[in-house]
Amino acid sequence: MTFFKTAFQYIAAISLLFISVASCANPPKEIFWEDLIPKGHMQIDTQAQANHEGSDQNWVQPDLDAPVVKALDGQSVSLPGFVVPLEGDSEVITEFLLVPYFGACIHVPPPPPNQIVHVTIKGGVPIDSLYDAIVVTGIISTETWSGEIAQVGYKMKAVGVAPFEL
Repeated sequence: MTFFKTAFQYIAAISLLFISVASCANPPKEIFWEDLIPKGHMQIDTQAQANHEGSDQNWVQPDLDAPVVKALDGQSVSLPGFVVPLEGDSEVITEFLLVPYFGACIHVPPPPPNQIVHVTIKGGVPIDSLYDAIVVTGIISTETWSGEIAQVGYKMKAVGVAPFEL
């Protein structure tokens, strides 16, 4: 009986090892901003409507009830975008908004909440230029977040940030 118990423990340990290796071997799902909009939802295009004339209407965040894609909750993903820094210092940032186009939330009105991701990264990451697009990799959630700048439909715990390359 001891032989079978030991053999079973050995097989179970090997199985767990294979499962662990297989889950680590799966790369994050590459997603894009349109993947954050549920199929069939008519999205407001704030980038096309933006102007820099200072109108109060221009700074109101539209479509605060914009739905999120619930199936993305808990997924390992990578998403390109631009940084709007929230927390950090001159060396690294630890918290930021990831937005689909440069200037969103700063120079033009914020996009709908389902087009903004609140990102935190343990230990921080250096960002050389806010003008450059990056790719953030991590676990995305459909948890909301609100700050002074915007209401957000997604959060991400980042594990990596890299320059965006075509």
